[in-house]
Amino acid sequence: MLTPEETLRELTTPSGVLRYHEAGPADAPPLLLLHGSGPGVTGWRNFAGNLPFFAEHFHCYILEFPGFGVSDPSDKHPMAAAMPAVGEFLDGLGLDQVDIIGNSMGGIVGARFAIENPERVRRLVTVGGIGKNLLSPGPGEGLQLLMDFTDDPTRERLVQWLNSMVYDRGMVTDELIEARWEQATEPATLKSARMMYSRAAMEAMEKFQAASPEPPYWAQFHRLKARTLITWGRDDRVSPVDMMLLPMRTIPDVEVHVFPNCGHWVMIEAKAAWEAAVLAFLRRED
Repeated sequence: MLTPEETLRELTTPSGVLRYHEAGPADAPPLLLLHGSGPGVTGWRNFAGNLPFFAEHFHCYILEFPGFGVSDPSDKHPMAAAMPAVGEFLDGLGLDQVDIIGNSMGGIVGARFAIENPERVRRLVTVGGIGKNLLSPGPGEGLQLLMDFTDDPTRERLVQWLNSMVYDRGMVTDELIEARWEQATEPATLKSARMMYSRAAMEAMEKFQAASPEPPYWAQFHRLKARTLITWGRDDRVSPVDMMLLPMRTIPDVEVHVFPNCGHWVMIEAKAAWEAAVLAFLRRED
């Protein structure tokens, strides 16, 4: 079993030190995994269970975004810091082209990066999160609970949010709660989270997007050149599955796989089925 200690690496970039986990044969195709957001999240916590499987077929890199307590912190909004971090990471390791798997926020970052750098992303896999609410109210229940926690962090609010992430609440163990609580309440990490998920920050972002002359990322899916697989939990309470309709209709080369009895963490709750679907997609010949 791979451990975080044996796979952890550091890369010095113009924006600070990026930390990442690396595993897989040196001559295997490169696969970049981008984590989501939320209290106590890290790339390792999102993808540790999937790393041994994918490392049999790919040279894997799990990037830790700035602002989440592992890589060096950033004064920027976490989403604004994530985009250049991907480019600096690939440049620093000399990776011209990769496949990307992105969970939630990581899927948004991966899609935006692929749109702006079409030659650098061969295939893209997203796990929930991308798109726009069309049939359900937004923000969704899970995001509402996330804002509640960010504004006033308590263990009770953390547990409520964690329960919204999964279909099977038995996955929310005491160990998970304590690990997430410790990381989420670290001062620099909490400060970064409030840039993104406090109610004031969310309201300010809505006003900024409404006034911006630039189209939102979800209105640019038609520019995405990478062959794309959208994966989603049917019972996702953070980003409801109807969000998938817009990218499904506007990404030129896209497939969709929806997993039943599964919440936001598809790669964890539907692990074996999700890994099989993603591997088949990534290894299929052009």
